[in-house]
Amino acid sequence: MLSVEYPAPYLLIGGQRRENVRAGEPLFNPATAHEIGWLPHAEQQDLDDALAAAQNGFTQWRAVNGHDRGKVLKRAAQLLRDRGEAVARIASFESGKSIHEARIELHAAADLLEWYGEECRRAYGRALVSRGAGTRLTVRKEPVGPVAAFAPWNFPLGNPARKLGAPLAAGCSVILKPAENTPSSALQVAQALLDAGLPPDTLSIVFGPPAEVSTHLIASPIIRKVSFTGSTAVGKQLMKLAADGAKRTTMELGGHAPVLVFADADLQSVLDLGVASKFRNAGQVCISPTRFYVHESVYDRFIQGFVERANNIPVGDGLDESKRMGPLAHSRRLPFIRALIDDAKSQGANLLAGGAPLERGGWFHAPTVLADVPDSARIMNEEPFGPIAVINRFNDHNAVIKAANRLPFGLAAYAFTQSHRTATLLGEQLEAGMVGINTFRVAWTDAPFGGVKESGHGSEEGMEGLEACLVTKFVSEA
Repeated sequence: MLSVEYPAPYLLIGGQRRENVRAGEPLFNPATAHEIGWLPHAEQQDLDDALAAAQNGFTQWRAVNGHDRGKVLKRAAQLLRDRGEAVARIASFESGKSIHEARIELHAAADLLEWYGEECRRAYGRALVSRGAGTRLTVRKEPVGPVAAFAPWNFPLGNPARKLGAPLAAGCSVILKPAENTPSSALQVAQALLDAGLPPDTLSIVFGPPAEVSTHLIASPIIRKVSFTGSTAVGKQLMKLAADGAKRTTMELGGHAPVLVFADADLQSVLDLGVASKFRNAGQVCISPTRFYVHESVYDRFIQGFVERANNIPVGDGLDESKRMGPLAHSRRLPFIRALIDDAKSQGANLLAGGAPLERGGWFHAPTVLADVPDSARIMNEEPFGPIAVINRFNDHNAVIKAANRLPFGLAAYAFTQSHRTATLLGEQLEAGMVGINTFRVAWTDAPFGGVKESGHGSEEGMEGLEACLVTKFVSEA
């Protein structure tokens, strides 16, 4: 059965639903291109009401001790698990991703809320050595204040959980603007938190034109922190807005991950893991491996194995259990992907697999493999965010490190070798916030997730994610 009970989306202002609003936009199923619902947009009064609720909610929630905040987060995690299949199907339906991936994502979102439910009990400071009798010197950790958070569509459950988990654990209130094309998934996460006992004013969910919503929220003196996941260009604009109020920012921006495959790598393992990771969520993943640099001694074998596996990926409706790759999330992604491929081919690249949309009724594109692509090609410089792998050869360690670090992006990087010395060097030399050696798994609940250079700053997840939502206060008592 490829249909779901799709709940009509709504605004959530201070925990209360608002559905009767004037402005909005249609929602579409990426697998069929059919309209599936209507998304209401927040008007200025809705945003002002959300800000007022956030201010009130922060006063309430920060007074709740970490132990009790943790109970709410852990209950919400269990509610997500209990509602698992229905929620996963909603995420697959509106984002297009494979139901297999949606199920994994749901449990990852629940795990994240649960972990922060434990970690918030450890947001403590320290006592310093006193300077005399009757004096006390303490360092305190306190919540930064109301947070404006902006989440993209590619992980419709995981991204909202990530944007909500750390600030709520720290004692902050949150106004979250999820992506407009995956609203109901985010609302499912929010509803689990409210049903778990989160005070209503602590959480609002708003939708609308991104520039209008972000400008209004960030300009408010009520907001004290901005958290954004998305493109580098938009992130820079939000940083400029936040700078006017000297507001703290966490930015997880674009990536263009290199993969270095050395002569001594376990090729079968790299191929199995690499193809699965590259075409996960149709390549619409910020840490997706894209630029494969393969040692010339194993290049031909690697190319052959990669192309065979790419050609055998079952593509179709994400809700179809037999499929492993779904459609792109937006119709506008197809011409962008096409332009990248055409540009690479015009500059001498070899198209070895895919290269065109699939006539399936929705926004499908074939898994695509390009080889021998010059650095001047757009795809070597712009994040494709789609199902395209680029494979080039190398024969010199220093040269491939230079190639891997060439771009202004530095989110994730990967390398495969059986040499301990080479692995140690790579961990030091690759310029990225997350480096996978002999693995593509760099996202863990208790590990920091974030980039360097123009891939952003700050971290989400792990103790670093909680720290980003806390301010340090020194108190000297005499």
